This record gives sequence, structure tokens and C-alpha cells, in this order.
Amino acid sequence: MESVTEFTGAFIIGLILGIMGGGGSILTVPFLVYIFGINPLIATAYSLFIVGTTAVFGSAQHYVKKSIAVKTGLIIAIPSFIGVYTTRSFILPDLPDVIYSIGNFYVTKEGFIMTVFGIIMLLASLSMLTRKVSNDENKVKTLNYAVLLPVVGLIGLLMGLVGAGGGFLIIPMLVFFGGLPMKKAVGTSLLIIAINSLIGFLGDVQTTDINWQFLLSFTIVSVFGIFAGTYLQKFVNEKQLRHGFGWFILVMAAFILSKEIIGW
Repeated sequence: MESVTEFTGAFIIGLILGIMGGGGSILTVPFLVYIFGINPLIATAYSLFIVGTTAVFGSAQHYVKKSIAVKTGLIIAIPSFIGVYTTRSFILPDLPDVIYSIGNFYVTKEGFIMTVFGIIMLLASLSMLTRKVSNDENKVKTLNYAVLLPVVGLIGLLMGLVGAGGGFLIIPMLVFFGGLPMKKAVGTSLLIIAINSLIGFLGDVQTTDINWQFLLSFTIVSVFGIFAGTYLQKFVNEKQLRHGFGWFILVMAAFILSKEIIGW
């Protein structure tokens, strides 16, 4: 039964990543934590590998279809993966097991990570659902790198903290600040996610005891999911894709925050 759950979850993660260009880590971390009972710190490391490897195949498909802004993706990837690697290698290992305590109330490192994860998702979902973008798929504005790159560096730090590839943060940034049409933002996001996640995972290899059999089998099924998701994406228009992405991460944010803060 566990193997069926494992493979179903892995396929869905790849499917969502293929259709939306992000959201794979949003589902991966809660799935590993709440379904398989994996420690959140280890789950964030596993998520980086699963989502990063899956995104490699997805970005290759988009490259063939010429739906990636390669130069933009590589420029944005540099400060973001520096942030991810720095967090995974130096900041997370030094965080205390109890972040804050007063009386009988305390916040653990694991609870802190999942709560930050939920808050970031909530903000990203609101940006996708409330802001309007052009439906012109051929219109690509000039990116303001002076504004964009510092923001990307900060996003990289957050991505490293929660073990996320960052699509749910990168896509709104590419759409609203970079002016990329949604479908091109999806392809570009997968390229950035692949680079960020796999480099971030390197920061965990030296400090994390990894169950490679579980991790590789989960990842392989997720790769099949992203092929299916990329195929299905052509049947979804820009508005549906943006709103679907926004509602998906809003629901996941509500679930995580209810678990961590209210204790449902």
C-alpha cells in the first residue's frame, strides 16, 4: 500500500511540475512529512533532489519547444543558487533545535521551517490570484536586473530554508516583474528550479543520511509525471494556468499552516 501511495504521489508531483512549472516542492515536502513521516529537514533535502532532477527533464522538453528564456533563466539562477547553497550548507545546520520558547510554548526548527513554507506559499498564491497580466503570449518586456537580482538572491535563501525549487516564487516574479508570458515563465522556471535544487542538494549530501533506494524510485516516477504534465499543458490557456497555479498553492498553504499553527 505504501508503494502505491509513494508512486501515486511521485507521479502527481511530476504532473503538477510539468503543467505549472512549479509547485512540485510544495507538494513534495508535505507529502514526505505528513504521509511518510520523514523529518522535515531530511524531507527538504529529498525534495531538492526529486524536484531538481524532474525539472531537468521538463526544462529539456521546453527547450525543444523554444518556450524557455534561456539567458534570463541562467542570469536569475546564479544569485538564487548561491542563496540556496549558502542556506543549506551554513545556515540550516547552525539553527538551534528550539528556535523560540516562552513558558510551555516553543517553536522547533522543524515547525519553524514548515510555517515559513506555508507563509511564503500564501503570499505567492495571493500575488497570482489578485494581479493582472497581459494575455499576449508574444509580449516579453525588458527585465530590470538591478531590481530583480537582489530579490532573486533573497528568494534563494528562502528556497534553501524550505527545500523548495522555488517555482511558486519564481513564476510570479517572472510574470509580474519580468513580463514573461505565463507559459514561457513555466519553461524558464523549470530551468532555474533544476539548477537551484540540484546545487542546493549538494549542500545536504555531506550532512544527511540519504535513503537512495527510496529517493531514486520516487524520482523516476516523478519524471514520468512531468512528461505527462508537459504534454497536458498545451491544452490549458494562460488565464487557466495562472489561476490554477494560484489556487493550488493557496490550498496547500492553508493545509500546512493549519497543521503547524492550529494543529489540525
